[in-house]
Amino acid sequence: MVWPAARVPREQSDKPLPGFKLAYPMLSADGSATGFSGVTLGRAHVYRAIDDAICVHGSRHSCPSRWCDCGFYCFNDAGPARDLACEPDYRGAVLLEVAVSGRYRRYERGLRYSRQRVRSVELGRCECGRSASVLADSGTGSLGWRKLVPVCATCAGDRPVLTGDGFGRLSGGTVTVTTEAAAAGVSPLGTLVGSESAAGAVVVLGAELALMQARLDEMQRRIDELTRAGEDERPGGGEAG
Repeated sequence: MVWPAARVPREQSDKPLPGFKLAYPMLSADGSATGFSGVTLGRAHVYRAIDDAICVHGSRHSCPSRWCDCGFYCFNDAGPARDLACEPDYRGAVLLEVAVSGRYRRYERGLRYSRQRVRSVELGRCECGRSASVLADSGTGSLGWRKLVPVCATCAGDRPVLTGDGFGRLSGGTVTVTTEAAAAGVSPLGTLVGSESAAGAVVVLGAELALMQARLDEMQRRIDELTRAGEDERPGGGEAG
């Protein structure tokens, strides 16, 4: 989600501008706070729900600089961010809706800017394809922060998880966490146990087993008839001794 250096004058808005971006949800080492890390340049830096951009290259200039690619990035629409989330490298990311403020530079698909407030977090899909409902420890992270990954209730198992409400509270109470609307109505193939279709599936399987048993019984009957016929055709078969 990196665009080339700006060719337009720097702009500033008195009112927040809407934006959408991908990020990785993070949990502090002591479990008392949450944050986010970028999916490209900002992976090593964790920012809070309300934060100012810094130059990840270590420079002290103001962000976004015309001569640097630093600053927060966002898309103008949610669609491109959701498309990017389909790539394997970003499957563990969540979709953020942000309010952009301060200095910014426009691009064809979005903005590069100095300050943002995260309004909402949308959980996508679990690796299994089901709609994610909670956040679990991914086993990776950065200094002082654990990277979280969206998972469904089935894949979460008995692992410690953080609910959406819990993540929102630890973010300062200003962030709403939701599930992906497109994933909510999709049932992955083969997922029957625990769903509304489980009862119907049992009925279908029971009927198929009954039909198979009937065919086996008919086959056994034919085998018995052929066996008896063969014995009757033997010399002396069926005659009294």
